[in-house]
Amino acid sequence: MSQDNVEIARAAIDAWNRRDWDAALRDAAPDVEYDLSRALGPFRGVYRRDEVQRAWADLTEGFTSARLEPDEFIEIGEHVVVPWTFHAVGREGVEVESRVTFTFTVRNGSIVRVRLHQDRQEAIEAAGLSE
Repeated sequence: MSQDNVEIARAAIDAWNRRDWDAALRDAAPDVEYDLSRALGPFRGVYRRDEVQRAWADLTEGFTSARLEPDEFIEIGEHVVVPWTFHAVGREGVEVESRVTFTFTVRNGSIVRVRLHQDRQEAIEAAGLSE
């Protein structure tokens, strides 16, 4: 089951990189929660399914290019911890790079929660495993 969870997380990230918001939410539960309360910047908060697409569009419209590059997919029970790097180029040509970690919680084939953590270790511990 967990490998299926990894593929669900990978497909959501791949769709996000294509700006295919509908596909990015394809495996999301109707009551999915995107917890960005630990984010630094203007998109801090907790978003529901009906809010997250607007937030993604607002985020990406400020860049000429933006993509998420996963470093690895760590399976921990129903969680998939994904440290990644955000690469973007702003309208004035300024390059931006940011590293954070998402934890996808997948139950019965649906993403029920995506939570942002500022570092990999914090995410792994929150998912119930210590290194």
